[in-house]
Formats: sequence, structure tokens, C-alpha cells
Amino acid sequence: MTVIDISASVMQFLLAFVVVAPLLGAVAALLPAPPGLKGKNPDQAVLRHGVTVTGAVLIATIVLAVGFDHDHPATMQATTDISWIPALDVRIHLGIDGISLPLLLLTALLTFLCALYSYFKLPAGPSPKAFVALVLVLESGTLATFAVLDLLLFFLAFEMVLIPMYFLIARWGGGQRQAAAWKFILYTLLGSVVMLLGILLIGLKSGTFDMVALATDNGRGLTTSVQVIAVLAIGLGLAVKTPMWPLHSWLPDAHTAAPTVGSVLLAGVLLKMGTYGFVRILLPVAPDGMRTFAPYLAAFAVVGIVYGSLACLALARTGAKGDLKRLIAYSSVGHMGFVLLGIATMTPTGVNGALFANIAHGLITGLLFFLVGAVKDRYGTADLDTLAGATGAALYGRAPRLGALLAFAAIASLGLPGLAGFWGEMLTLFGAYSPAEGLSRPAFRTFMAIGAFGTLLTAAYMLIVVRRVCMGEHTPHSRLSPDDRAPRTADGPEPSGASGARPAATTPRLADIQAYEAAAWTPLAALTVLAGLWPAVLLGLTDPAVQKLLAGGKS
Repeated sequence: MTVIDISASVMQFLLAFVVVAPLLGAVAALLPAPPGLKGKNPDQAVLRHGVTVTGAVLIATIVLAVGFDHDHPATMQATTDISWIPALDVRIHLGIDGISLPLLLLTALLTFLCALYSYFKLPAGPSPKAFVALVLVLESGTLATFAVLDLLLFFLAFEMVLIPMYFLIARWGGGQRQAAAWKFILYTLLGSVVMLLGILLIGLKSGTFDMVALATDNGRGLTTSVQVIAVLAIGLGLAVKTPMWPLHSWLPDAHTAAPTVGSVLLAGVLLKMGTYGFVRILLPVAPDGMRTFAPYLAAFAVVGIVYGSLACLALARTGAKGDLKRLIAYSSVGHMGFVLLGIATMTPTGVNGALFANIAHGLITGLLFFLVGAVKDRYGTADLDTLAGATGAALYGRAPRLGALLAFAAIASLGLPGLAGFWGEMLTLFGAYSPAEGLSRPAFRTFMAIGAFGTLLTAAYMLIVVRRVCMGEHTPHSRLSPDDRAPRTADGPEPSGASGARPAATTPRLADIQAYEAAAWTPLAALTVLAGLWPAVLLGLTDPAVQKLLAGGKS
């Protein structure tokens, strides 16, 4: 069933447009603007160009989803297959199924919302032209990663995002941005070198780099030893990008230093590339190798769940001078641990849970980083002890709508039933209860118990954050300065009036959610609720594709 019947050639064009248009838009952003499009402010003109290009890509992706045959989500659709390098049998092979389509939509949506947000709130840094071009190159590389069906093209797209993200952190980031950017690029590049060796090994031993053919073969053309080596090599590269504990240490530094939109794209989109590679490449192409490493992958995953939560609890405690952006980054280590645990079960239930958790994490953590960026802009800091405030009522009293939305995002992140975060975690734990044949049930049930304990830790630190940031720490009002007692307006503290004084208990006000912030954040909040209340929309896409993938290309 398709919502609108769209011809195969138009679907092909739309998918190619989605991948190539951001790249062409990046080139156009660097060129001098035509006289009629310069406007009075060239900087705003190029930011408007970014909104236009990402908006066009989002519309094309939505049309692609509308024309997608939802009765056959396991079938590759909108496919293009053109010979590119005949000597190596490398082809420009594009296509989407129920696994990749949600990730395409998530990428296009988050990038558009980041471009819209940046139009009104551009981070401090060099030329806006370079900023827009880098965001568009990043979008093109990410969309290509989810759309290509050739191993070498996958590797090129996978690497394409590293340079723009490096510069977004290094040139538009905050404190310690150079060190964080170098750490990001070194970790990911070293992981990618090892991953390339694994990809070449598979291609040379099987005689093809075509991901569809390799998935259909289901490892039958590769010996067990080749599969084990390939999974180890490719898995290391993917694990760095995910990131999996203990290869995660670049992530907190990168998030802390990155500008708001950089953090949103890094958490919401880039981390998904690693887990997508596990599902799209390693599970169907090297099943014997994955079965060998699955217990170890699950063990690292649950350690990451508990470690990330304990790190967040340490940052959240009073007096720790914890950075809220850093705390959300560590929470991502835990959430991606659930995704890896689901993949390690090698069952349809677990893998579906992993894919659902991927999308939920992109929506919720993207919203959290937007909100933390807004809080940092208003307070001038993301330090939790400072954000707790000295008034006894921080965000709820100063910016009620902002505080309420932050509390909503935090509750969604801890996996409250009825919101998107719940289903992914629940399904991965169900998958761990009954893993694939050949995997140790006692071991995976132990991992399930540890993962379930991690959900309790997640609830603990998220509720502490809500209490401290939204409610504040209760201290005597006498510690407030006269300026703090006056409500803050756009032009500074409000005049005291004829008496020259205000009641000591008055809570200082901050700017609440602005119109452009509401426009950027509302879709994420709405989709978080929709995915939580109606999970069948997403699971109906992923489940048939996952069943076929795990069955070796047989529906």
C-alpha cells in the first residue's frame, strides 16, 4: 500500500535528489549570491539558503516516504544501480527499505530544524557561508550513508561527515574546542582505517561489494574465520562512531565543546551511522562472525549502560560542578548501549528494539541538546550548580514553558511508558531474555537484568536534573542581590517602581520559549509522543525488513 502512487522513475529521482541536493547546496552557499538574492544582509541570505535547501530535502524525503510501498517494506525501493568503477565492481547503488527510511526522515528533519534554529541563533564563529556549507555537506554524507547499497560507497559516505563535524566543533564550538575536535577526528579516523580493512576483506573474498547480494548470500561465501576477522575490523570502526564503551571517551568532550546544532546533529544523526552499520552490514553479511562476538558486544553494551548512568549521577550531584551538556552526552553512551544490546541478541525483537531506540534517541536527545543550548544562552553557563540557582525556583519560576519542556524531554529520556524512549528499551530487554539460537541464555538474561538496572539509574539522574535545574536549590532569599530580585526584561531588570524596592521573594524572570525555538522544538516533542502512543507506525516498517535481513534475504 502506498499513500500516493508515485512512479519508480520519480522515486529514483527523489532518492538521488535527497542525497545530492545538500552537496550542491553546499557549493552554492560558498559562491557569491546572485544580485537579486543578496538582500540587505548577506549573512542572513546564506542562512536563508541553508533553510531553503534543507527544507527542500525534507519535503523530498517526506514525498519519498509517502510514495514508499508500505505493504513491502522489506523490498529495496527507489533503487538506482549504475556501474561506477568496473575494475573493482563498485557501483552507484542506492535504495531504501523499512530500516533505512526512518533514518532518512530523522536526518532530514533534524538538519532542517538545525538550519531553522541557526537562522535566528547563529553560533559565534567565522563566516556564516562556511557554517551553512559544512552543515549541508554533513547532511549529504549522513543521508548517503543510509541510502547507499555498496560497501565502498558506504565507507566514503561514512567518512564524508568527519571533516564538517570537525570544523563545526573546532571553529564554532565553546571552550576546549580544539582539543575536543582533534580527539573526535583521531578516534573516528583510526576506527575507520580498521573498518576499511574489514570491508576490503569481505569484498575480495566474496567477489562483490554489493550489500544486497552479500546480505542474500548471508555469509555462505565467506569462511567462519574471514567472518570473524571482518566483524572484528568493521565492528571496531562502527563501535567508535556509536560510541561503545570503552571507545566512547571522545563523545563527552565533543558534545561539551560543540555548538548547539553540532550537538543535536552529532547525537541525533551521526551516532546512528555506527549502529546502522551493524544492522545493515554485519548481521546479514557475517552472521557466524556476529554470533562469535555477540556475547562480548552485549557485555560491552550493558557496561556502557551502567557506566553512562553512573557518570551522569556523578555529574548531577550537588557540588560536582557538572556540565549539563556533558551529562546529556554521557546519557547517550547509556542509551546507545541499549541499541547495541538489541543488535547483539540477533533476534527480530531485539533488532527492532534497537532500531526503535535509535529513532527515539535521535528525537529525545536532539530535543534535550536544543533545550540545554537555550538554557546555556540564557544563563551564560551549563554548570549544574549554577543552574540550580539561589532562588529556590529556577526554570519553573523564571521560564515556565522552557522548564516544562525540559522536564518532558528528561522524562521521555528515562523511558516513561507512552513516550518514544520506552519501546526501544523494552524490546531490547525482551530480545535479551530470549536471544538467537546458539547464544547463551543465562548470559543474555544476566545482561538483561543489568540493562534493567540501568533504566533505574537513568530515572535517578534524570529526576535529579529536573529537580535541580527546573526547581532549583532552596536557599535563603536574603542571598539574592537587588538586581536578582527584579524580573528580567528585554532591556534589563524591571524598574522597581515608586517605592524603589520589590518583595525579596520575587523570582527573577528569563526569556521563555521564543517563536523560532517553538518552531524548531515542537516537531521533536510531538513525534516523541506519537512514537510512544503509536509504535506500530515505526515497527510496521522495520519488522518485515529485519525478518528478511536475519533470514538471509528470504522474506
